[in-house]
Amino acid sequence: MIGEDFPALLAAAQRGDQQAFSRLWRDANPALLRYLRVIAADAADDIAAETWVRVLSGLTSFLGDEQAWRAWLFTTCRRRWLDEGRRRSRNRSISIDEIPLAHLPQAADTADLAIEHLGTRSAMAMLTELPSLQAEVILLRVVAGLDTDTVARLVKRSPGAVRVAAHRGLRRLAQIASEAGVRL
Repeated sequence: MIGEDFPALLAAAQRGDQQAFSRLWRDANPALLRYLRVIAADAADDIAAETWVRVLSGLTSFLGDEQAWRAWLFTTCRRRWLDEGRRRSRNRSISIDEIPLAHLPQAADTADLAIEHLGTRSAMAMLTELPSLQAEVILLRVVAGLDTDTVARLVKRSPGAVRVAAHRGLRRLAQIASEAGVRL
């Protein structure tokens, strides 16, 4: 408690005297934090900071004695605490430990991804050894996942010509892979 110096200290703080405000803060903040650590342990420091921001913005309009000051300070603090509770209830967060393993995102193993990318690069390199129509048909059928009729329209060939090009291209890819020592 500040006591009989409070009215002069408050007036100085209201005029913008930083030392006077610092003294008000040093006097009241420990009690404020103790209060918050009981009612809002995990957010005590944040709520205290928000409280002081509000107090600072409304300080010039405050009228009253030291008892009224403390009542105003703790009322402001309690309102910030209630606001925080409402905010948290709207944006409830849970610990990662509370999430079942089946619901956690699964990341692919880096080694598996590297092998897959190497395999993709090797396959793409093998495709470059095919005639362009065969390579294009295989890419459109296998990579793009298009059906024979759609591929036929895209490459301006008949569906039969697309099936033949795909068959010949896949047979040639098997031969290239075999020559490279890749077992299929």
